[in-house]
Amino acid sequence: MVASGPAGPRRRLGAELRRLRTGAGLHLDQVADQLQCSTSKISRLETGKGIPKPADVRELIRIYDVAADSERDMLLRLVRESRTEGWWESYTDGVAPERFVLDVQQRYTALEVDASAIRGYDPAILHGLLQVPAYSRAVMGLLLPHHAPQDIEQLVELRARRQEALTERDPPLELVLVLDEAVLRRPVGGAGVMTNQLSALLEFSELPAVALHVLPFAAGLHRVQLGRFDILEFPDESVPDVVYVEGHAGETYLENPSDVDLYKDVLADAVDHALAPEASRALIARHLDKYATSRRAPR
Repeated sequence: MVASGPAGPRRRLGAELRRLRTGAGLHLDQVADQLQCSTSKISRLETGKGIPKPADVRELIRIYDVAADSERDMLLRLVRESRTEGWWESYTDGVAPERFVLDVQQRYTALEVDASAIRGYDPAILHGLLQVPAYSRAVMGLLLPHHAPQDIEQLVELRARRQEALTERDPPLELVLVLDEAVLRRPVGGAGVMTNQLSALLEFSELPAVALHVLPFAAGLHRVQLGRFDILEFPDESVPDVVYVEGHAGETYLENPSDVDLYKDVLADAVDHALAPEASRALIARHLDKYATSRRAPR
């Protein structure tokens, strides 16, 4: 399976439109006046957040005086690709948006599909790409207490489908995560669920594109522990990397290079203080043994 979705073309189109506007020496408000729309609409097109209309892009091609047929064809091809439906949208049909659960936020999944690498940290919950269904079900049940069971199952199935990026894509999605030891210690769904989850985690850690670093309690306090985040990296140099930050007020997407560089620096510092992959696997295995033992203990 090859990664494909509308987010990549939208962001590439936005980068091209921004390049053309700046090359023409025009400001957002000047373009908005000619297109008879708001500056926010032009801004959203340039940041890949809006769904482009062919008529608008054709008018922008005229405004920017794009002469080459190949360039016009490329822009209109990106428009067509930007308007396709992502395969994941069927999983979220009818599911009400909710904070804390990134699967419901289709922008994250769209970006993930087009990313070549994800690097991140979570102090509380295992990353969705590494969750087994029972663990996902327990997390969703807690974070979406007012959603119907069928809604939960749709999102659990989506997480399982997303995991194919680690094994079925060519090349596979690169995943580098720092796991706080608390994620291993916290019993989500009970000892049985954690036994299955940590067993799967060890299997995931053996994949060539996956690197897990456990930040043990003994490492003390570090900047990374202020909150969870993902850094999504993209193969196209014209498309900026994105930092996804999750919190009580909802999600934030950071694309400013200085913000992205800051989070990359914070994560690199965490990796330096965390255990290497082999030592991390050993610690995961020890916690797995504890959960397995507690399951066997007489009650």
